[in-house]
Amino acid sequence: MSWAPLLVASAACYAIKLAGLSLPQRFLRDPRIQRTVPLLPVALLAALIATQTFATGTHLVLDARGAALAVAGVAVLLRAPFLVVVAAGAATAALVRLF
Repeated sequence: MSWAPLLVASAACYAIKLAGLSLPQRFLRDPRIQRTVPLLPVALLAALIATQTFATGTHLVLDARGAALAVAGVAVLLRAPFLVVVAAGAATAALVRLF
């Protein structure tokens, strides 16, 4: 493994973080920024879940992960405890893969 890509990626991450900390306060007080920034983690998490659930490599797939996500989503809507949500999703994935 070459260390060069790792060092470049680390420097890029540090530069992005430094750029965010270096923003002037007048920019951060903008009402549009105030409304948008709290939504970014939700959008990033949703994108991560979608790519991990419905993609394998460069292909779109619908398999046991989709069913498990659907069951876990229903459990969340029913306000089930976290462990129940995880167990229901895992059991659904196992049953779909079994059949």
